Amino acid sequence: MNERDLVKDVILEVFNKSGYSDTVQMTQRDFDYISSEIEKKSGIVISGTTIKRLSFGDFSRLPQVATLNAIANYFDYKTWQDFKTSRSKITKPEKEISSSIIRKREFRFLKRKLVYISASILVIIVIFGFFLFKSSPGISNVENAKFFCQRSTRNEVPNTVIFNYDIDHVHADSFFIQQSWDKNRRKRIYKNTHTITDIYYEPGYHIAKLIANDSIIKTIDVHIPTDRWFFYAIDNIANYIPEYIKTDKYLNNGILGLSAQQVKENNIDITKDKLYHYTYFPSEMTVKSNNFRLKTKIRMNEVTNSLCPYITIELFCQGYFILMKTTNKGCANKASLLLGKEIKGNEADLTALTFDVSKWTDVEIASTNNIVSIYINNKKVFFAPSFDRIKYISGFAFISNGLCEMDKVELTGLDGKIVYKNEF
Repeated sequence: MNERDLVKDVILEVFNKSGYSDTVQMTQRDFDYISSEIEKKSGIVISGTTIKRLSFGDFSRLPQVATLNAIANYFDYKTWQDFKTSRSKITKPEKEISSSIIRKREFRFLKRKLVYISASILVIIVIFGFFLFKSSPGISNVENAKFFCQRSTRNEVPNTVIFNYDIDHVHADSFFIQQSWDKNRRKRIYKNTHTITDIYYEPGYHIAKLIANDSIIKTIDVHIPTDRWFFYAIDNIANYIPEYIKTDKYLNNGILGLSAQQVKENNIDITKDKLYHYTYFPSEMTVKSNNFRLKTKIRMNEVTNSLCPYITIELFCQGYFILMKTTNKGCANKASLLLGKEIKGNEADLTALTFDVSKWTDVEIASTNNIVSIYINNKKVFFAPSFDRIKYISGFAFISNGLCEMDKVELTGLDGKIVYKNEF
């Protein structure tokens, strides 16, 4: 096995250890999750895009040394050379002649054949030059990079963020700043320039990335809170520009929700296929993502004739998501969960998570020491482990292809700390 194949096979081993068996079915969020797992063991960031490329063998020369060492660190080896050596010992043929005998034969052979000595030296020079070229890093001096930002307003959306950076002493072919997980929100930057601004149209906890070539060299957190309920619609297609729904009258007879008339008053075409977002992002984060309880009573009013109406409950953590998408039982194929890795309704039986979304239903999502449990009408229907990074919940959202209504919302830590609690 050559070294290129070894890199590909080892990346696939990382996938298997993280519970992914089918690379073709993996999404960009899955590759980004693998990136975070490798970073956790090695302290080195390899972008999800790079990991995807390596897993498909889509590289003409070996990755840079730092990338290889990060992969080795994941398997508890200090360097890639140590890891590679351990693998060569495992795969060594049983009938291999001992190295001492080989050295004696080579010595006698070289002593008799001076011309072969010259040839061997030439081969060694060629091999050394080959590996020197292979290991020559495409990116260097990343420790000299600087990256930070500030918001133009405290808790308004849209919000302009001013990025300050210094890449003057970093060696790479190209540089970019990417707003968040969405690679379409990537802007090219250049040396000898140190400021760029960008607009965040949605509230939330975003992770901006400084990228050299295709590798993430630094990240910073961009927290865009609202400290209030914030509503918007997005076309359910590739166009990802939000349309804000501005209203102060979202409470009616003890129910939180929007009417079709309120949406129309904001010049939003409700006949189109859209996702409606009800979000809440506080300035202070007090509840940890491994120990919390979210309780709500929800239903959805359709605004278009959808064959599979659905509601998504999403908890935003610092860099991660906990997500439950539910729908009617006949559409269980469309249900999904995101608990560190994605569980899709077309690959697993998620019928237990489904119910008639047009009727009032009690839903509870609770996590105790990274074990997430889901209750429907006070009955436990699902539990599974989540990611093991202990960070804080930054906010939550109710997202649907219709208009949600909530009779109550309560998000607290198991220690009693309150993110939000309201019976309306």
